[in-house]
Amino acid sequence: MFLYAHAEFAVYNEIHYTINPVSQTAEVADNTKSIAVNSPDSKLRLPDEIVVGQRTYRVTGIADNAFKGCKNLTEIVLPAHLEYLSRNAFEGTGIWLNKENWHDGTLFIDSCLIATDKTIKPKYIVPTSTRLIAAGAFKGNKVLTRVELPPTLTRIDNDLFRDCKNLTKVVIPTSVEWIGQDAFVGSGIWLNEKKWKKGALYIDGCLIAVNKDAPVKFVFKDKLPTRLIAAGAFRGAKQVKTLTLPAGITTIPVACFYQCTALTEVVIPSSVKHVEHFAFAGCELLQSATLPADLESLGARAFYQCRNLKQQVLSEHLKGLQTACFYLCSSLNKITLPSHLEQLGDGVFAGCSNLEEPVFPSTLQEIGEQAFTGCSRFRSITIPVGVTTIKKGAFADCIHLNSVTLPEGLYAIDDETFKNCISLERILLPKSLFRIGKSAFENCQELLGVLIPDNVHGIEDYAFMGCKKLYEISLPPHLKTISTGTFASCISLQKVYLNNTPESPLETIADGAFDGCRQLREFPFPATIKSIGTDAFNGCQYITAPLFDSSVSIGKNAFKNTKTRK
Repeated sequence: MFLYAHAEFAVYNEIHYTINPVSQTAEVADNTKSIAVNSPDSKLRLPDEIVVGQRTYRVTGIADNAFKGCKNLTEIVLPAHLEYLSRNAFEGTGIWLNKENWHDGTLFIDSCLIATDKTIKPKYIVPTSTRLIAAGAFKGNKVLTRVELPPTLTRIDNDLFRDCKNLTKVVIPTSVEWIGQDAFVGSGIWLNEKKWKKGALYIDGCLIAVNKDAPVKFVFKDKLPTRLIAAGAFRGAKQVKTLTLPAGITTIPVACFYQCTALTEVVIPSSVKHVEHFAFAGCELLQSATLPADLESLGARAFYQCRNLKQQVLSEHLKGLQTACFYLCSSLNKITLPSHLEQLGDGVFAGCSNLEEPVFPSTLQEIGEQAFTGCSRFRSITIPVGVTTIKKGAFADCIHLNSVTLPEGLYAIDDETFKNCISLERILLPKSLFRIGKSAFENCQELLGVLIPDNVHGIEDYAFMGCKKLYEISLPPHLKTISTGTFASCISLQKVYLNNTPESPLETIADGAFDGCRQLREFPFPATIKSIGTDAFNGCQYITAPLFDSSVSIGKNAFKNTKTRK
C-alpha cells in the first residue's frame, strides 16, 4: 500500500500553515488552538509571504475552519496575494459575533465578502470594491432571487450559491476565470429542469455541470461559446466516453473528470495552461489525454489511478510535479521529464509498475516521499547533484533496480528509501552523506558490500536488515550507537570493523542489532561499550561474549545461541 499523501506544515509567527513546495504557496491552516488568535482582544495581520527554511511562500489561501470559534479574534488584515478563503474560516470568531460588522445582511472582512444572512436584499448587487467572495458565502440563503457579481471578480468559489433554492438568476461577468465545485448545486437555477440542455447546465457560456442524460460522445454546445468549465463539472459522469474540450479554455479545473470511469479519450486544446488537482483522477479507462506543449502547471493527483494511460510528454514549462500526479498509472511506460524540472512531489509515480526509468534533469533538487515506490521496471538510476536528500521510500519496492549512482553533496538517505530493492547489488555512498534512515536498505537481498563514509553520524533502525549477501561492513568513526535491528538477519555477514575516535566512541549496541547473523565471526567489542540490548547477538554462533564489568548493561538473550566462553 502506497502512502501517496503527505502534507507539509509550518508555523510562522505563531500561525499554522500548510505549504506547497511545488507551487511555493502557503495556506492558513487550522489555528483554533493558536496562541496568536486566542489572546485577549486579538488583532491579527496575516503576512503576504512566509519564510520556511530557505524558501519563501506566498500566502494564497485560508482553509475551512482556520479560525472558527476563536472568539477573541476581533480584527484581521488578510494577505495581499489571497486567492481563496472559506466562510467557515471565520464562523464564531469575534469578528463574526460582533453585530456592528454586519451590514445589510453581509459580513465583509478586508474587502472580502465572507457571509450573508436572511436580512440581505433578494436582488443583491455585490459591491465593485469586493476583491474576493468566500466559499459558501451565500450557501443556503433562501432570500436571494438574483445576484449580480462585480465586473472585476475572477473566481466563483466552492458551494457559493449551494441550496439557494429561490435563486433564479446570476450574472457571471467575463472576468471570472474559475468556478468551484458545487457552486450552484441545489440552487433555483440547478433545480430548474428547463435550464438543462442535453444533460448539461450552462450559465453565461460557462459549463456548470453534466448529468446522467449527457451523451456518450459529449459535444459542448450552448448559445454562447464555452469559455470555461466548472470544477467537478463531469464528476461521476460514468457514461461519457469521449470528448473534445473547447478551444480557448485555459484551465481543466479541480476534479473536472473525477471518476469518469468510461472515459477513454480526451482531446485537450493547446490553449490549456493549467490542469488542476484530481482533474482526471479515477478515469481508469483513459488511454489518451495529450498535454499541451505550453502547459504551465499540473496539479496533485491529476491522473491518479489512470491505469490505462500509457505515455506522457511533459511541458518544458513545468518546474514541479505535485503529489501523486501519476499515482498507480500502471500502464504508463514512458515519461519525458522537463529539462528544467526542480521538484518531484510525494508519490508522483508510485505504483507505475511498467514505467521505464526516466532521465532526471540536472536541475532536479527534490525527490519526494515514495515518488517511485513500486516502479518495478527500473534497472539503473542516476540522482542529479542538486538533490541533497532522498526522501522516505522514494525507490522502495523497485524490485529490479540493480544500480544506483548517488551525487556528491547528498546529505541523507531517508527512511525506507531503497527498502525491498531485492536486486540491488552495489551502491557507492558519497563522502558527504550524514544520515542513513530507518530501513533504508532493508531486505536488499543482493547487496554485497557497502562502504559507509566517515561523515555518517547516524545509521537508524533496521537500516540493513535482511541484506542476506552482505559480507562485511566497516562502521564510521562518529557512530555512537548501532541501532535496533540494523543488521538483523544479515545471514552472510562475517566481519564488522569499527573506526572509532576518542571523541565519539561506540557506546550502545541496541536490541537485535545483529540478531540472526549466524556467520558473524569478528566483532571487536570496544572498551567504551555501555549497553548491549536484548537479542543483540542472538544466533551469532561464532561470537564469544567478552567479559564485561558490572557497569555494562546486558539485555536479555543478548548472546543467546553464541559460543560458550571457555
